[in-house]
Amino acid sequence: MWAALHFTAPKPGRVETAAGMSNAASGFDTDRWRQAVEKVKADRANPENVALDVPSELRHYEDRHWFLATQVAEVKKQNIQTCQDFVDVATMLQRGEMVAAPAVTDDYVLFGVGAKVDDGPFQIYEDDHAIPLYDETQLRDEYARLNSARANSQNELGSLKAQLSKTKTRDRARQRDLQKQIAERQQQLKSIDEEKATLDQSYNQPNTRQRLFGDYQTLQSLAKNFRGQSYNIDDSTDREAMKIGMLSSLRPEALKLLEEVAQDYHRQFDRPLPVSSLVRPEQYQHTLHKFNRNAVIIESPPHSTGLAFDIDYRYMSAGEQNFLMAELARMKDAGRIEVLRERNANYHVFVFIDGVRPRDELIAASLQDAGAPPPEPDNAKKQPAKQTQAPKKPKEKSAQSKRRVKR
Repeated sequence: MWAALHFTAPKPGRVETAAGMSNAASGFDTDRWRQAVEKVKADRANPENVALDVPSELRHYEDRHWFLATQVAEVKKQNIQTCQDFVDVATMLQRGEMVAAPAVTDDYVLFGVGAKVDDGPFQIYEDDHAIPLYDETQLRDEYARLNSARANSQNELGSLKAQLSKTKTRDRARQRDLQKQIAERQQQLKSIDEEKATLDQSYNQPNTRQRLFGDYQTLQSLAKNFRGQSYNIDDSTDREAMKIGMLSSLRPEALKLLEEVAQDYHRQFDRPLPVSSLVRPEQYQHTLHKFNRNAVIIESPPHSTGLAFDIDYRYMSAGEQNFLMAELARMKDAGRIEVLRERNANYHVFVFIDGVRPRDELIAASLQDAGAPPPEPDNAKKQPAKQTQAPKKPKEKSAQSKRRVKR
C-alpha cells in the first residue's frame, strides 16, 4: 500500500500523478486523481451480506499452464513483438502501436502503476543483461567517473593493507576490522571493473556503439513531448516520472476493452475502476518478480505485449466483485479475453487483438513456452490440458518473442 501511494501520489517539490505527468504542463487535475483514489478506498456497506461467487471462467484450468499458454498462443498467432525494455516501449509509442492511458477518467484511475520503477539511467535489455544508455558526452563522463572511483578504491585498499601489516598480532579486533574494510574495497573494485567491462563490450564496437547512441536518441525524442510534457532524461526525477508515464500505456485494442469494462463498473457503482498494471517490459517484469511471484518470467510475459492489464479488487465489496467477474466471464465466453482472479488481489485481463481466442491446437503447442514440462510419451495422443486429460505434445519453441522491436 505504501509503495502504491508513494509512487503514484504527487511528491514534494514536483506536482506529479500516477502517470508521472506535471500538473502545469499536462493540465492534469491532481485533486481529481486524489478524489478518485479516495472513492476506490472508501468503506463499503454490505447490508445484504452478499457472498463472493467466483465464476469458473476466472479460475485456473486443471493444467495451470494452459492459462499462460493461451496468451503465448496469441503472441504467435498475431506475430507480436514484445517489449524488452523502455526503449521498445518508446518506439511503439512513437509508432502508435502503443497509446498512453490517462491517469484518471470518470470511469477508471491508475492506482499503483509503476510502483517499482527507479530513477536510474535508461537501459536496454538483451539476453538477460542490462546495458546503460548514454550519449557521447555522458559516456565520456561515465568512463571518467569509473576511472576516478577505481583509483580512489585502489588508494584506500593500499592504505588499509599497509595498516594491517603494521597492526600487532595480538590486536585481533583491529585486524578483523581492517580485513573487513579490505574485503569491501576489493568488492568495490570488482564492481567497478564489471561496470567498465560492460561499457567496453557494449560501446567499443562501432556498430553497437552507434545503435546504443540511437536508442538514447529515441528516448530523448519521446521525452521532448510525452503526454503533453517535456522531460529531461538526464535528470533522475524526470527519468522516474517518464518511466511511470511509459508504463501507463497499452495497445489500442486493450485500452478500448479496459474503457468498456470501466464504464460498466462505474455506471453500476459510481466508482472509478482501479487499474494497477498496464504494459510491463520484460526488464521491469524481472524487477517485479523479486517482490511478486505472480509476475511471471517466461519467453513472452503477457504484460510485455501491451495487451494485458490488472484490476485491483482489494477494496471492492463482494457485490462489486461479483458484478465485475460476471462481466469478465461474459467477455471470456465471447472469446474476447483471457482472465484470472489472482490471489494477490488482482484480476488479470489479457485482450485478444481480433476478439477471437487462439485455437486449442495452438495453445497446446505453446504449453512448454508457458513453462509446462515436456509431456510423457504415452500422453501424446490425449486431449489438450484444459480438459481432464493430459496436453498434446507441443511444437518446437518459438524465438519470435525475443526479437527486439525494430527501430
